[in-house]
Amino acid sequence: MAQPVVDLRSDTVTRPTAAMRAAMAAAPVGDDVFGDDPSINLLQERMAQLLGFEAALFVASGTQANLCAVLAHCQRGDEYIVGQQQHCYRWEGGGAAVFGSVQPQPLEHLPDGTLALAAIEAAIKPDDPHFARTRLLALENTLGGKRMPMEWLAQATALAAARGLGRHLDGARLFNAAVAQAEAAGADPRAEARRIAGHFDSVSVCFSKGLGAPVGSVLLGSQELVGRARRIRKMAGGGLRQAGVLAAAALHALDHHVDRLAQDHALARRLADGLAGLDGVRVEPPQTNIVFVDLEGDARARAADLPQALAAAGVLATGLYRLRFVTHLDVDADGIDRAVQAIRGVLAAA
Repeated sequence: MAQPVVDLRSDTVTRPTAAMRAAMAAAPVGDDVFGDDPSINLLQERMAQLLGFEAALFVASGTQANLCAVLAHCQRGDEYIVGQQQHCYRWEGGGAAVFGSVQPQPLEHLPDGTLALAAIEAAIKPDDPHFARTRLLALENTLGGKRMPMEWLAQATALAAARGLGRHLDGARLFNAAVAQAEAAGADPRAEARRIAGHFDSVSVCFSKGLGAPVGSVLLGSQELVGRARRIRKMAGGGLRQAGVLAAAALHALDHHVDRLAQDHALARRLADGLAGLDGVRVEPPQTNIVFVDLEGDARARAADLPQALAAAGVLATGLYRLRFVTHLDVDADGIDRAVQAIRGVLAAA
């Protein structure tokens, strides 16, 4: 009997657990456009209280959360400073520019994923009609699975605040960062999530990645900012009706899937350790749940064939010269061990 495929493309491929489906089925619902869906209201209240904000807004996706955030912070002709590899610059279809006429000012990342403070400072434009108005610094944590250092977050956001810029965090995997940070510090993950979020004026958090819900993100900020974001969400076609069934999945994830992220991180380390030592392959030690494998030499020459060869061997991944493997709640230790065996076989043949 064939073994099931080990899907390591992303933590977005997770399916709701039986308990999560039961919570969704039992969710009380209303009409969120009228503000009377009790499950959505509860989720927004809980998230705002948990992360220390005045208000929260449930949206369809992380991309929609970031779009609403940037457009709530900025006006037409403004710009936001962002890293080249951040999701809200590279992977969201240029939404802020397309829909809001807000210009991104991308900066190169340092090897640890941070942005040089001097580069941030230099990118802030003077008040001159030749330039777009710099209004916002957007950061991301985790970035490519890397946890951003707290000292740097504090310095970068303090610099932005001193220059009058808003500060937004794409925290799609905020709880992955918080769990890893808590493990290193012997602290509580929820307290660490609040500590990270405390450096920002707005934060987006995704529930459909490591937390395992089928749909949804939350954008947090002041009452004023979230009010603007709600209007933008409506214009973007994101007004929700009886979406309490989705909020119930997110509430279940908050109660049951935060602490277990440590298991995903352990499995990522297990995967990385299992792939170490192959010729022509460099494995980047994971900090959370994402493992990158860089191909060199003969393996790189065959990169175009590798995704198909891995799929034929029962492992799904993304990338070519740089393969990406993401662990999540639908993968266990046995799956990782089978993936290691299959990946080693394919890469050795390359």
